[in-house]
Amino acid sequence: MDTNNPLITAEHIIKKYPLSDKRGEFMVLDDISVQVHPAEVVALLGRSGCGKSTLLRILAGLIAPSSGVVSDRGTPLSGTNPGVAMVFQSYALFPWLTEQENVELGLVALGVEREERQTRALKAIDMVGLDGFESAYPKELSGGSKQRVGFARAFVVQPQVLLMDEPFSGLDVLTAENLRGEIADLWEAGTFPAKSILMVTHNIEEAVMLADRAIILTINPGRVRVEIPIDLPRPRQRDARFKLLVDEIYTIMTNPEAAAIPAIPAREEAIPRLPDVHTGEVGGLLQMLLEAGGKLDIPLLADHFQLEVDDLLPILDAATLLQFAEVQGGDVTITPLGQQFAESDIEAGKAVFRGQVLTNVPLVQRIHEALSAANKGAIRSSYFLELLEAHYTEGEAERLLDTAIAWGRYAELYEYDDRDEVIHLPR
Repeated sequence: MDTNNPLITAEHIIKKYPLSDKRGEFMVLDDISVQVHPAEVVALLGRSGCGKSTLLRILAGLIAPSSGVVSDRGTPLSGTNPGVAMVFQSYALFPWLTEQENVELGLVALGVEREERQTRALKAIDMVGLDGFESAYPKELSGGSKQRVGFARAFVVQPQVLLMDEPFSGLDVLTAENLRGEIADLWEAGTFPAKSILMVTHNIEEAVMLADRAIILTINPGRVRVEIPIDLPRPRQRDARFKLLVDEIYTIMTNPEAAAIPAIPAREEAIPRLPDVHTGEVGGLLQMLLEAGGKLDIPLLADHFQLEVDDLLPILDAATLLQFAEVQGGDVTITPLGQQFAESDIEAGKAVFRGQVLTNVPLVQRIHEALSAANKGAIRSSYFLELLEAHYTEGEAERLLDTAIAWGRYAELYEYDDRDEVIHLPR
């Protein structure tokens, strides 16, 4: 690897978006510096909302950073990055164009002559195993085949770096595994039509299977938490070393320091976030822990639930926030309080839950206190939404309030009238 001449360099990237009503800014990425070198596969990992896809689009030149510089082979970008091609989670195919015409699009934009376009497109189509379908339209293709067209469209321009934004996540398990394996085969055979790959993924096993190093981002704002070298021989096998690395990454993403959400600099104290989790999911986790004797390895838990890391981690966050479980290393253990909640009947369980949300969940506590002091014990939900929008984006504020309403209703602390959008004390 030529470490002196990176293909992509990002230096001190910051990305902010304005909050509603011009009341400040929401920082998505804070002081991110990364490089992609020749002949390497790099995976970007992190919780949902950490800015992985935003960073990828900044590196592609599709959106501009608020500050910082992205360079393509040493040249600062002033628009789209000419050295990259991108494969998205959605297929992004034009339905009125055939498979071959979709693949040729990038070459048309580059001004490549028709005969060369066709030759290169047919070669790329053959590389992804879709020869024979050149004249087919997207509606005639399966999801896996559509994504293959997306790969062929990226391959045909022969990029320096292929950027992949969760390209397998929209596929069924078997199709994703098959396509992932074919990409690995091309890379290992030395026939991959790009010098390097930078991929965003929420699948830890996928990162360990494909990447040479993994960059893990924190959340709110996104910062580089740690870089982990994945020094495994190719082709990769799911052996003991592979599983150890998967477990190590799970450990980093679930340990208290990595999971802690730093306070957002604000004009007043920010109300801490809530995991976007249904109370039933917490109960399901605790029941599984009880059946396993009180303790489970997190990767095994993910396997059993068939959950990706973005879905599993919020459930673990909720259980630990409520002091129903503890996460240490790569294991999760039920607490005595969690066992009491899981073994109680509905009413007794709600009483335990009620005590924990009032003690450990400031947003639920604040709503309950405001209702207790309000005339007639009722307040429009927009009041609390405005409080949250002082610190979070509109969509994030709505999600936080929805979760707080659901948790408070389950705890029987308050009720919600959806028609009038009013939160009120139980009548």
